[in-house]
Amino acid sequence: MGRRARPVLASLGPLTLDRAGPEPLHRQLYRALRQAVVDGRLRPGERLPPSRALATDRGLSRNTVVTAYDTLLAEGYVTGRVGAGTFVATALPDVPPEGAPRRLDTRRGVGLSRRGAALAEAPSVARDPLDRPFSLGTPDLNAFPFALWGQLLGRSWRVGGRGLAADPDPLGHPPLREAIAGYLRAVRAVRCDAEQVVIVSGAQQGLALVAQLLLDPGDVAWVENPGWPGNRAALLGAGARLVPVPVDAEGIDVAEGVRRGAGARLALVTPSHQFPLGVTMSLGRRLQLLDWAAAHDAWIVEDDYDSEFRYAGPPLAALQGLDEAGRVVYVGSFSKVMFPALRLGYVVVPQDLVESVRAARRHFDGGTSVVPQAALHRFVADGHLASHLRAMRALYAGKRAALLDALGREFAGLGKPEAGDAGMHVLLRLPDGCSDRALAERAARVGLTAPPLSGYGVDGVGGNALVLGFAAHGVEALERAARELAGVAEGLTERAPWLSRPSPPHPAPHPSPRPAGAG
Repeated sequence: MGRRARPVLASLGPLTLDRAGPEPLHRQLYRALRQAVVDGRLRPGERLPPSRALATDRGLSRNTVVTAYDTLLAEGYVTGRVGAGTFVATALPDVPPEGAPRRLDTRRGVGLSRRGAALAEAPSVARDPLDRPFSLGTPDLNAFPFALWGQLLGRSWRVGGRGLAADPDPLGHPPLREAIAGYLRAVRAVRCDAEQVVIVSGAQQGLALVAQLLLDPGDVAWVENPGWPGNRAALLGAGARLVPVPVDAEGIDVAEGVRRGAGARLALVTPSHQFPLGVTMSLGRRLQLLDWAAAHDAWIVEDDYDSEFRYAGPPLAALQGLDEAGRVVYVGSFSKVMFPALRLGYVVVPQDLVESVRAARRHFDGGTSVVPQAALHRFVADGHLASHLRAMRALYAGKRAALLDALGREFAGLGKPEAGDAGMHVLLRLPDGCSDRALAERAARVGLTAPPLSGYGVDGVGGNALVLGFAAHGVEALERAARELAGVAEGLTERAPWLSRPSPPHPAPHPSPRPAGAG
């Protein structure tokens, strides 16, 4: 058993909490406790007082203390034992305290620029290499026609021969650009011709290319908050000064962006299916954003990362299709539509930027490998892409409905599953008192990848939820993972009384998934 707690953290001394300040009390308490651990005032193995006792002693709500404890648990500063309490970890995490400067190893002569250092330190979310349940961004690879793809690769090389071996067009394989332009005009209402389409090695390279062309070091750029960390990293690599702008039910809050970052040069948005919240930008907000860009000579980068998978009605028109002033750069990818290792994406640029992009590609990398581009051209032009998308939409709709049903059963009254009309993930909203980071940490220990929503926001903006992917796994695996996740959540009962409830009986066989668009 652990050591007895000293009387209500007497060694911590008086807590200085700014109850009127902008930082939440649970964050202030967490930082004070963590510093006490780092300083040695709270010793390894020492038991922290019960959350109710600390709350009473310090005049706080119990939820405030529980949330602070959960954050310490998620970061490895404390451990929890059911029925025993919360204890200072015997081995502290090998990370610097929050706010401490991070240092790169310069012993081997590494000397990065300020932009390089910012890029190296930028938060990132790596794809789960183990492909565990709820992992994000991975399509169902079992459903992709790899045999057909192999045939198209061979055919492209046999037919293209020496022509494919010559220096490529820096903007990409012309037949593929033509096919993509036709597809985008028909399906996404993008206004473009083939000359404006640039083939890149994935959307991330496209974003980095655009940022390098449009931003000077120190330029202000709006980013959605919460949002995908990779998007922020692309702008940091160009030396941008990022201004996080909150997202509401209508998308990015343009008025708040103007208030926080007047004079911004660029706004990077996901209007068709915001990541990770899943909302769709309203028409009014789209027009407001376009008016802002035109009036301030600013740019909008539209990341259309997974709009192909829409389950309610036809695909929405792209923001780019509404642009009359030529201020929108449109970015898309085939990684989620086909398979991640393909590493092919595209950027649609306004006509005025075409030659600048051509010159930049010539200087940066000369262009993207042509052989897979030729095969992709045939995959699109011969109708295989359209057929594959129809099949995947139906498949994913069933998985999505099954996961929402399973989460609704397993977390009845405790968590709220929700999903937008598109995409490859859903959210599981958690009640106050259950930290999404703590639950994600515990889920990882039992083989589940359940990223916390708070990890995608700057300063914890976004809410308390888990972000759960469903595309890569079958219905039975998703239902089993939902049960396992609920079991992990039950393990937090000691510190989160809202979880205490009788477990509902699990129905025997699950009914067939709802039709596409349900959920």
